[in-house]
This record gives sequence, C-alpha cells and structure tokens, in this order.
Amino acid sequence: MTSAKVDKGPEESPAAAADTTSAEGYQRALGARQIQMIAIGGAIGTGLFLGAGKAISKAGPSLVLAYAIAGLVIFFIMRALGELLMYRPVAGSFSEYAREFIGPFAGFVTGWTYWLFWVVTGITEVTAAAQYMTFWFDIPQWVSALIFTVILYGVNLISVKLFGELEFWFSMVKVTAIVGMILICAGILTLGFSDAGDTASVTHLWADGGFFPHGIKGTLMTLQIVMFAFLAVELVGVTAGESKDPKTVLPKAINTVPWRIAVFYIGALVMILSVVSWTEFSPDVSPFVEAFQKMGLGLGAGIVNFVVLTAALSSCNSGMYSTGRMLRDLALNGQGPRVFTRLTRSGTPLVGTTVSAALMLVGVWINYQWPGDAFTYVVSFATISGMWAWIMILISQLRYRRLADRGVLPQSGFRAPGAPYTSVFALAFLGLVIVMMGIDKDARISLYCAPLWALILGVSYLVLKARNPANKAFTGR
Repeated sequence: MTSAKVDKGPEESPAAAADTTSAEGYQRALGARQIQMIAIGGAIGTGLFLGAGKAISKAGPSLVLAYAIAGLVIFFIMRALGELLMYRPVAGSFSEYAREFIGPFAGFVTGWTYWLFWVVTGITEVTAAAQYMTFWFDIPQWVSALIFTVILYGVNLISVKLFGELEFWFSMVKVTAIVGMILICAGILTLGFSDAGDTASVTHLWADGGFFPHGIKGTLMTLQIVMFAFLAVELVGVTAGESKDPKTVLPKAINTVPWRIAVFYIGALVMILSVVSWTEFSPDVSPFVEAFQKMGLGLGAGIVNFVVLTAALSSCNSGMYSTGRMLRDLALNGQGPRVFTRLTRSGTPLVGTTVSAALMLVGVWINYQWPGDAFTYVVSFATISGMWAWIMILISQLRYRRLADRGVLPQSGFRAPGAPYTSVFALAFLGLVIVMMGIDKDARISLYCAPLWALILGVSYLVLKARNPANKAFTGR
C-alpha cells in the first residue's frame, strides 16, 4: 500500500518503529481504555440527545423498534469493518479499503466525502456548543465557538494521546448521564417518587394511541433521524493506525456495539417513554430535558444541558481528529495536495487538521451571519455523506471476503458472522433509508446536494488523473 512508504526518520530504528509507530507514520498511543470509550462515545451524540424529540413526535413508542432494527444493521456494518481492520489495520481505513477493493475513484470519493462529513458535522457541533453556553452565560455565541474551536484544535495538535484522553472523559460524561437517567426512571416506575410518579407506567408504550400511533409509515419516516444518531460509530476504524494493539483492542470495542445500543438507545428511550407519555414531548426540544422537567427535578435541565454540551464538543473533537487523517491518507496516495502529509513531532497531521479547523471557523461565521435555511440545508448533507462510508465498508467487505475465500488474500482473524448475507441486508436497509429520505421533504435536500458534490469530485478526479496518469492512485493496484 502507498501509505506504507512513509519515512520514519533516520533516528528511529526498525524495531522501535514496529512497537511505537504505525505503517503510516503515526504514533501508536491510544490504549484499550481510550479505544473502548471512543467506541462507546461514538454511539452517543446530539442525534440521540436532541434528534430523538422529532423522531418521537413522528413515530411514538415504535421509535424503540426503529432504533433496535437500525442498531442491528449498525452491528453488521461494524463487524464488516472489523473484518477489514483485522486484515489490514490502517488509519485511513474507509478510503483505503474502497481504493483497494472497489477502485481508485471509490477511494478518492470516500476519503473526500468522509472529510466533508466531519467538517460539516464539526461546524454544526461547535455552533451548537456555543448555543448551549448561553444557558448559563450571556456572552456572544461566536466567542464561545471561537474558544472551543481553538482549544480542540490545540488538543489535536499536541498529541493523539491527549485527544484520546479528552474523548475518554467526554464519553464518560455521556455514559454516566444516560445510566443515571435510566436509574432515575426505574426508581420512578418502581417507587413512584417525583411529579411523574402517579402517572408513570410502562403502559404508555402502547396505551396512548398504540405502539404505532402514526402507522408503519410514521416509523419508516424516522429512519433518517435514527441513522443520523448512529453516525460516528465507525470512528473506531480511523483509530486503527494509532492503537497500541489494534488486533486485540478493536474487536473488543466492536463487539460492545450491541449492548451499547441496547442500553444507551433502547433502554433510555423505553424508560423515558414509560415515565412520560410520548404525546407530551415536543419535537423541537430534547426529550431528556423535557423528561426531567415533567418529573419536577429542578436541576435536570442544567444537567442535561451540560451533557449535550459535552456531546457536541466530543463530536467536534472527533471531527478534527478524523479530518486531518483522511486528508493525509488522500495525500499519501496522490489523491490530495502533498502538503497534507506533514506530521508534527508528536505524530499528528499538522496541515490537514489546521485546514479543517479553519473551515469549521468559517462555518461558524456563516452561521452567525446567515442563520437561516441555507445553513440547515448544508447540515442535512451530513447524513447521506456519513452513510456513504458505511456503504463503502460493506461493499469492500463483500469483495474482500470473496477474494479471501478463494485464497487470493489472507483470511481475517475477525470474520463477520453471517456474511455475506448480513452485509447484503445492511446494504438493502441503507437503500431503504435513502428512499425514505427522498420521500421526506425535510430530508430531500441532502439528496439534491449529493449529485453536486459527486460532480465536483468527478471533475477533480479527472483533472488529477490527467496530471498524474502513471500514478497508481488513479490506475489501480
């Protein structure tokens, strides 16, 4: 692979490089504790804390079923990714696998699309974090956004270990908050305390208009929101090039996906929908904030606001981490400007991270100047671009498995169970989500943006290929 040619530097011995440095030149500084929490935190974000309100209004209690089915699909995707990671753990995993098993253009599109996904997500999350700060402090939104961006940029440049440690504590806050919410709801259901104690009952799951109050179509229309909530769960794959022991740590992290979804999504939703009827939630307000208010717990709103702030900063932190590495992977393979290959002494991608952080700041400024529908339309692109990475993972795994079964490539030590059938099912499900996005007028704009982005990438690819016709990044393996 192209990225294996990175110069380690004359002062480093091959033995030392094998222990502390990945093939791409990164420092293997992320330990098992950090990888596990990054994997857990990737499944808990603002899509759950805020997006669930709109989904509840559309689907009612059946949203639980939507999360359960989507969660199963996410597990299939993650196991497909795990099989590829154990075959070849690299930092630019999605782009690398698409390039190897589908073709140079697929790798080019995947790398740049995943980069754009995190830039757009970073813009929305740092802006949201600034908005959450107004809950406590009367300060201009742009000031908070600037401070947060600069701090997270500095963290990502200092060292990958510091990024991992910060993400560990961000994830710890989110996990603790949801577990605490579940325990409080369980206490209300069994002991009957708080203002909601007299009316709390699991019968809310089917008594207030039925389990499908808006029919099956209402549940299907929430699929985009549900899948958006799961975006970033694949981030654990980007850490492969910087994990101390990827072939041991990554399978363990991926195998925790089912219980993470069962507890943090299904468990949390079952509890709040049992304590408070789904009919009492507003689509524009976090259901977790409203649940605390209905319970009469005065500190609840402030606590949840802090948790949502943490979730937004966590997502922005992950965005800066992944964008720099995606740009560097593209540059190493000749599909991006060579300047993006530069690393700091601590092994972090300097230029790629800097450019991505600068674009996030531009986005905050745009949001400050024109906070209307145009910005909302840009945000809607995040879902379709994030799902593109999942589609590439599944297709790459199917092609890898075919070659491995024929003996052309070595078998992975972490085979996806049920593949290829589970991978085909996951692809069909993602296709259904895209169809539902086309039906939903609020989500349709993202499908309009996708062809425009594809056109930009197609023209850029042809220009680069014309300038470098002999480069194997454009000719294939």
